[in-house]
Amino acid sequence: MPCCLHVKVRHALLLRSREVDGLAARLASCFGTTKTEAVRRALANQIARTEPKVPMAERIRDIQGRIAARGRTGLEAGEAFFDSLNDE
Repeated sequence: MPCCLHVKVRHALLLRSREVDGLAARLASCFGTTKTEAVRRALANQIARTEPKVPMAERIRDIQGRIAARGRTGLEAGEAFFDSLNDE
């Protein structure tokens, strides 16, 4: 018999609150998944919500840059163009 037994221990989150267990069960039901997956998603979503975001002005500037890089088509988008989209 070996003198040492190496066992990988998985770290668990033990919730001792019936309220939290009930909330996890409700969320799991909404997701159609296990309570563990529901808690993982909820924690990940909350972390994503609280992490610093790229400011809106910077995101818009990036989009404007990508659009400008494509260049102009030379086509005019006047009334006739929009009417043609609606088969008028």
